[in-house]
Amino acid sequence: MANLDWVCVPRCYEIRRNYLAGQITTEHPLKQQTVSVVDSNPLSRALEGTDPLSQFARQDEERDDPLSQSRGEFDLNSKRRERDRVDQEDNTLQWSSRRLGILNRFTTNEKLSLSTSFLVTSGSMDGGSEIKVQTVVADKTRYRLEQLDHFDDGSMRHMMDLTQQEYIQRFEQLKQELIQSWHSDQRVKALKIGIQCAKMLADTTVLQFYPSQYVLITDILDVFGKLVYDRLRCKASGDLGASAAVLERERETARDTCQNWFYKIASIRELLPRLYLEMSIFKCYEFLTSSREEYEKQLHRLTHQLRGIADPLVSSYARCYLVRMGVSLTSSKGYIRENFSDLFVIYPQIFRFVARFNLHPEIVTASSYLQLYAPAFDYMLLCLVHKCELYTQDMLKECKQLKNNGAILMSILSSFTSEFVAANALEFIELINASETPGISKSQLLRSLGTSVSSCAPLQEQRVTFLKVAFETINKQTDPNEYINSVETWATFVSQYFTVHEVNRLLGQLNSRMFLGNAYEKHYSQLQNILTRIMQNYRSIELLLIQPNFLPYLDLFHKDSVRVEVCKNILSYYKQNSEEYTCDAVVTNALMYIGKILNDSVNALTVEDERRQISQLVNVFIHKVNFGSDLERQLSFYVEARGTFSNLDAVYGTLVQAACKLATRNRSKSTGFVKACIAYCFITIPSIGSVQQQMDLYLLCGQLALRYLCLGQADACFEAALQIVNDLPAATIDFDGKPRSLERYLVSYLCNMLATLIVVPDSPEQGVLYFLRLLVDVVGRHEFKSDSTARVTIYLHALDMLYVQSLEKFPYHIQGVVSNDNLYGHDPKFLVEVNNMCAQVVDAILLQLKSLGIAQQLRAQAELSLELFLRIVRYADLERESVVQLAVKLWLLANKAQSQMDENTLPQTLRSVEILYKQVVDSSPRQAQSIANLLMRMRNS
Repeated sequence: MANLDWVCVPRCYEIRRNYLAGQITTEHPLKQQTVSVVDSNPLSRALEGTDPLSQFARQDEERDDPLSQSRGEFDLNSKRRERDRVDQEDNTLQWSSRRLGILNRFTTNEKLSLSTSFLVTSGSMDGGSEIKVQTVVADKTRYRLEQLDHFDDGSMRHMMDLTQQEYIQRFEQLKQELIQSWHSDQRVKALKIGIQCAKMLADTTVLQFYPSQYVLITDILDVFGKLVYDRLRCKASGDLGASAAVLERERETARDTCQNWFYKIASIRELLPRLYLEMSIFKCYEFLTSSREEYEKQLHRLTHQLRGIADPLVSSYARCYLVRMGVSLTSSKGYIRENFSDLFVIYPQIFRFVARFNLHPEIVTASSYLQLYAPAFDYMLLCLVHKCELYTQDMLKECKQLKNNGAILMSILSSFTSEFVAANALEFIELINASETPGISKSQLLRSLGTSVSSCAPLQEQRVTFLKVAFETINKQTDPNEYINSVETWATFVSQYFTVHEVNRLLGQLNSRMFLGNAYEKHYSQLQNILTRIMQNYRSIELLLIQPNFLPYLDLFHKDSVRVEVCKNILSYYKQNSEEYTCDAVVTNALMYIGKILNDSVNALTVEDERRQISQLVNVFIHKVNFGSDLERQLSFYVEARGTFSNLDAVYGTLVQAACKLATRNRSKSTGFVKACIAYCFITIPSIGSVQQQMDLYLLCGQLALRYLCLGQADACFEAALQIVNDLPAATIDFDGKPRSLERYLVSYLCNMLATLIVVPDSPEQGVLYFLRLLVDVVGRHEFKSDSTARVTIYLHALDMLYVQSLEKFPYHIQGVVSNDNLYGHDPKFLVEVNNMCAQVVDAILLQLKSLGIAQQLRAQAELSLELFLRIVRYADLERESVVQLAVKLWLLANKAQSQMDENTLPQTLRSVEILYKQVVDSSPRQAQSIANLLMRMRNS
């Protein structure tokens, strides 16, 4: 359509905005509505029993029914008892919270053995025989006694060379076998399983696994004790609605059954299984007596019997089990104190074993052996001092008198309240200094003390003295491993309760000690933990950054990966805990140093996620640096940051945006500073690798330059943006790894630029509509898909922009910018250039419509034809025959694809033309007549 005679017509109607009418509502329109359907039929409600008369009748019946009343009272009492029981249980004394920790801590690679007569086939004599139905109670009792007498070691099966996992699985099978035997009415078999399990607690062949072995076996004993207790409680409760006499007989039967269980257990010949089985059902004593004194008497009796166990390790865990059973029934601490008195008697015997293991460390080291006692000692001490300070000073006094008291002192520091340890902090440090326990180093004791005082510090007047004495002991340690482990724990205490000068002194001591012999190479994790704890607990990260020993501390991390991780942690804590803004030069320099380490770690092999994390941390730091009204200093900081973070594109993007924001803070009338900011951006943008990000930033800087009347800089930015459009890739990769086309982005970007170019005045050096010609040329050379509509869409918006250029007054301006409407003053020569450009754009659109037809994109072709048709009707002079013919052809082209379009599209287009006719009929009769002629030809066609 090379001979198209396009002439833009002036706009002779006003643009009106049609606002939607508002409506007052009481609820949010998106709130979900709940509709309740009420059946108004009284007959159906009566049949369902939900009518009011039926409800009242049912309530009366339930109120008069004694069984319903008793059931309701029983349910209420049961819930109340259950709630009281839960309230009485203290999570601090819950063994279940310690169980998993013991199993994870005490493991072994050695082969284990297990002896039992129950992990056999179900057809064997002992394992699978079932009790026949007995009709006489005496016969049933005699049969069970015979079955118990039959139990001997002849049927024992020895399983050797079990791995730890297989060993645990066997005990799980034993537990299930016990439960199954109980529910199948084989009580004696269940008892025998419990006896065999308890006997295994005397086996200390694999010492380092003994605490876990104790946990596994006592789990089975706990199950046995619970089964016995639940059965007795069921018997004692009786049937619902039973009379008082019947209930009394049931309780008497439960009491007799309970005595029988204790008699059966008392007949076990061996001491250890007899004690463990009795302790496992100790709770059942409540069916024999309700006196707390009787409970304490039995607990003391069992304590005395435990003196018969020779092995101190087995004895300690047996006492732990007794304490665990006792705390659930009585709050008395006397029996626990007596157990400790007995433990202190056999305590020296422990160190005879320690001396033996020092001679044979291949069996187990002395330190590992003493650690085996820790779970038992810790739990017993915790039960002793829980909600009771009666024996704390007493235990501390006895600990002082013990020789080799390190193991007990460790448990005291772990179990006693932090308040007690803080009140006696100086006394504890003296005890640690005097302690010379084989297998328990002072470093271990210091770590326990440091953990305790970190949660509750000593009195204010004692803290400095306490810290000085403690670090005198810590600094005397010659082994770097023990030294760094001690400091790791005490770092929390120092940073939480002391000034930054003490923290700086601590970092200086660490620098000095860990550089000796390159000791830092083996302790990166501890050094990192120390720094993390200091930053977590100290109140000001800025004060830490300016300390003389802080940055030298980072030099301890010679391994690049660890060094980078440490720097990331520092910036993360700065992000979370710093002030909103900083202008301190020392803080800024420290952060720049840390950021440079991160920047230098980025290379071509760095994964995108790591690059993004580092960029985000550095960006936060850049946003927080604010020098207030000193804008030149702020820009100088951005210049320095540009040179420092050369490997981080995202940081460059942040710097450009920050410089643009800085330009908006300029309050002087001179544009020199704004030009400096834009020049900084113009130099920085080409260093960014992403073409998409470059385009966005060039457009942003150009718009900013327009805002501050820097026309030369604006022209340079717009031209640079258009020059790199053809470098934009066809697609980018999303975070989920899927490709995402950039075609929609390009259309949106160029439409935004066209809207900006409306107010950009032509440069005398570049000619009329230079940027628009450049844009059209760039779009023409850009590679789109054959079925793409992007190029036509851009051309249509270019036609919109050209029509605005033909108007006498543009719809919007930038204050101070002389746009083309004022620059040319509606000059006819300028309008000729605009009309010629419109004709060229229309020709380009027609070529693209033809390509869409060849590609069989008929719907897209039809829709875009209508878009061009409407622009011709609004913008072009319809008195020109070539223009009218083109409009009619476009209308016919759209009608051919009517079946593939929305059925309302063509009628709405026709209605738009009719509305336009009504708008111009009064103001421009000639244009109205042209539109009327076009409507007639459209209808005739």
